[in-house]
Amino acid sequence: MPDKNLILLVEDNKHLNEINRRNLQSAGYEVLTALDLAQAREHLRRRGPDVILLDVFLPDGSGMEFCREIRERTSAHILFLTSLDEHSEKIKGLDMGGDDYITKPYKLDELLSRVGAAVRRRGMRGDSPAAETVTRGALTLSIVLKRAYLGGADMSLAPKEFELLYLFLKNEGKTLSADEIYQAVWAQPGIGDVNALRVAVSRLRKKLAADKNGAFVIESVRSEGYRFTIAP
Repeated sequence: MPDKNLILLVEDNKHLNEINRRNLQSAGYEVLTALDLAQAREHLRRRGPDVILLDVFLPDGSGMEFCREIRERTSAHILFLTSLDEHSEKIKGLDMGGDDYITKPYKLDELLSRVGAAVRRRGMRGDSPAAETVTRGALTLSIVLKRAYLGGADMSLAPKEFELLYLFLKNEGKTLSADEIYQAVWAQPGIGDVNALRVAVSRLRKKLAADKNGAFVIESVRSEGYRFTIAP
């Protein structure tokens, strides 16, 4: 069983690393710290964090590339700490397996709020053995591995695409507002980045279109949100 409320903080700024560590520990979390990717890899060999706070620019490599490297080996919520404010760079990080990002300089209360939301979301999701896979027709989701298969073929979903599809499956036939989806998938209050949601929906639609029967449909419901339906 993975460690509960364990945070891996990967930040090469020693002063910021120490401030974040103290505040996270004061909030009740167990915290592992790393100043570079080598230290982060060593921690991951020994422990299983719930949340990884990952700086994008590190002395021995890219945090984004590291995220892609470890994503198949960990289901931890990965939150990028980045000075990049370009939308395209943020989307790139999510595509590489990240779950969220926070732009430097950030306030400590926002960081703690994001971490708290991620931990609560993992706790509510649970990892019950009875729910390791979900199958509907040609579509199968491995909840533990965070992989989806359509007609037996790996759909190669990005983490947010997987979470979105899982949410749709659990709410088949129900219209979900953009706000509801954003809170459930991105674990943030409010609608936040509308474009991130639109991009994820668009990419998921294209991948579901590989089903030869066209059974899986994500409808846009004007002024209301999205509805996922499965043809009989």
